[in-house]
Amino acid sequence: MLAIVVVVNVFSYFYFFRIDLTQDRRYTLSQATKDLLSSLAKPVTVTAYYSENSIPVITRARAELKDILTEYAARSGNKVVFNFVNPNKSDSLERIAQQNGVSPFPVQVREKDEMKSVRVYLGAVIKMGDKTDVLPLIDPNGSLEYDLSNSIKKLSIDRKPWVGLLAGNGEAALNEIQQAENSVNSLHVLQQLNLNDSSPIPADYNTLAIVSPKDTFRLGQLHQLDAFLARGGRLLIAYSGLNADLQKGTGNLSTIGLTQWLASKNIILENKYIIDAHCGGITVPENMGGMTFNTQISFPYLPLIGNFSNHPITKDLRSVMLPFAAPIMFTGDTTKVKFTPIAFTSDHSGLKDVPITFDINYKWQQSDFPLSNLVVAAAISGVEGSKDSRIILISNGDFVINGSGKQTVKLDADNINLFVNSIDWLSDNTGLIELRSKVVKFVPIKDVSDKEEIFIKYLNFFLPLLLVIFYGILRMQMKKRTRKKRMEEVI
Repeated sequence: MLAIVVVVNVFSYFYFFRIDLTQDRRYTLSQATKDLLSSLAKPVTVTAYYSENSIPVITRARAELKDILTEYAARSGNKVVFNFVNPNKSDSLERIAQQNGVSPFPVQVREKDEMKSVRVYLGAVIKMGDKTDVLPLIDPNGSLEYDLSNSIKKLSIDRKPWVGLLAGNGEAALNEIQQAENSVNSLHVLQQLNLNDSSPIPADYNTLAIVSPKDTFRLGQLHQLDAFLARGGRLLIAYSGLNADLQKGTGNLSTIGLTQWLASKNIILENKYIIDAHCGGITVPENMGGMTFNTQISFPYLPLIGNFSNHPITKDLRSVMLPFAAPIMFTGDTTKVKFTPIAFTSDHSGLKDVPITFDINYKWQQSDFPLSNLVVAAAISGVEGSKDSRIILISNGDFVINGSGKQTVKLDADNINLFVNSIDWLSDNTGLIELRSKVVKFVPIKDVSDKEEIFIKYLNFFLPLLLVIFYGILRMQMKKRTRKKRMEEVI
């Protein structure tokens, strides 16, 4: 028996495996992660700052992180090493965790019939050589595999791929999208690129972004975009096909040729403004008693988008403002080109024809919003006959623009995340970005009738007793046979 135990332990040390019986395969690593781990050139150290307490969700989160890190270690040939630190044990450990970028967050728990606030740590520090990445808070219900693999990927990149921000047609410049630039540059290098009529787009660029162009695209430039897609290029277009001028109070069509170019690929930007009851507001001066006050009023031409599909780009987004947006449609063959809507208006939206005069004093009625779920962002794959080509179309370009100089404004995080996630999805050739949608889904217990509930209750109570009694009877019969056999041998 001892020899068997020794052999099993030695075998398990050199050959690690486990069987995943969960319906959503939550404990099975993706091929993208396996490829990443097998290609590691240097060891990776993961220091998990996780609290140890009796809170069930924290205990479960710690166990799941340990399980997945054990899998990472095995798949990487032990190049991934990890250790757990409980910062709550001492003040010095708390200081170390916070100095490394992992901060606590308060959780209300009940102890001895009273509510108590405790400090909880759920973060990790990942190191490879002299590079460090910090996960300050790991969502227990998020995609743990994506968080870890994405962090390791950041550290393992020797040369970041280039992403071109097209310039030359009145697009937003690099210094006007500072927040997006800072976020994109964690995995890529975002730099401006002029689009020429005759020169092809350099092969160093596999992903391009066009943000809020204002000037006409020449035919030669559009041909270069066609050639870029035909070679499997990826393109982010943030553009509505509309021109809105709040100072003049007018809205017109944009005639720079990009709408027609998209239409040649059966991607249609309708010539209408979206209005939405779920919207942002504008500030207008109001005279009261000889004094002027600024008043905030709702303006349905500034839809707040909170309706997203389950797609890696829109995972975890809550709200994105897309001012003066237009609806998107696809009229082509969906067996050849994959069209995936990823963002929609609310259930109370509508359309306004172009040209239009914006009336800020208009009294909006419920009847003005008869439509729902109009598409405002979409992912398109397989354009120009290339299965590798991709386009992300977001029907507004201003959502990611900070401005420059004294005009600079800070944008909501989700506006930036929509842009950055789009770049990540377009640039990803490994499939790693798809893991953002891989989350733990809790399956609710099926409702049962009262009779079924009573049956299950008594079954749980009596079945173990019956099994024990059955085992006792079986054991007694076996011993009885053994005694009888011995007596016969003696006789």
